[in-house]
Amino acid sequence: MEELKKKAYGKINLGLDVLGKRPDGYHEVKMIMQMVSVYDELTFRKIPEPGIRIAADKEELPLNEDNLIYKAAKQMLERLGSSQGIFVTLKKNIPIAAGMAGGSTDAAATLLGLNELLEGNIPMEELLEMAVKIGADVPYCILQGTALSEGIGEVLTPLPVPPACSLLIGKPDINVSTKYVYENLQLDTLKQHPDIDGMRRAIEEQDLEGITERMENVLETVTIQRYPVIGEIKEAMLKAGALNALMSGSGPTVFGVFDSKELAEKAKKELDGIGLVKELFVAEFVNS
Repeated sequence: MEELKKKAYGKINLGLDVLGKRPDGYHEVKMIMQMVSVYDELTFRKIPEPGIRIAADKEELPLNEDNLIYKAAKQMLERLGSSQGIFVTLKKNIPIAAGMAGGSTDAAATLLGLNELLEGNIPMEELLEMAVKIGADVPYCILQGTALSEGIGEVLTPLPVPPACSLLIGKPDINVSTKYVYENLQLDTLKQHPDIDGMRRAIEEQDLEGITERMENVLETVTIQRYPVIGEIKEAMLKAGALNALMSGSGPTVFGVFDSKELAEKAKKELDGIGLVKELFVAEFVNS
């Protein structure tokens, strides 16, 4: 095999809680992670000359060793003791710096894709160990589907796929620094925490209303205060008929959950008309 194509799906957080800060500076989290049908497309090709080359259709992406694709490819080649040259072409559909793990899912697709292309036969358990060295969200993006995420994001418990529904996913024309959000999170002043255990039960019971009524993200306490447009997008989605709406990750992407695709499409037209978002997708949950 000389070439391989992979889809790298984005994620949203149906619920996100931060439990505390560890001595090493990382935060302990408890989240429900969900893969969605917005995806990047990666093509991996063997080339004669050694090294890792990346081409992308978005100019703002770094194509050097700062790119998570590069880091994943380098780690895979080192693990296999291979000097094979690799050329990666990326078609970027997931919004950049959006709280949807776009970089992490590209890195995960790279580990999986090169393991297959180079016939590495590395087992899943070891791939997950390699993934966490790249970033906290990368192991989840290897696992995919629906999962409870704990620790710094690397302790994963697979969950059933939630009931079918439609999503409206919108990113405003701003980028949010994850570092800024976590540094300004005041855990001691939080009045409540998301009911992640209750959401897990609702998922297991296939109770969509039970899931949506528990949608909560403690990072909104920082990000919405700094970027009020995120709250405005949430309100617009609720007004357009969403069962609930929430910011994903550290933002700024917001998603609304709708009980029909027709309603989600109608809401998309409404949000397109008011100009709060730069990128807008109707999507659905994706199984692993």
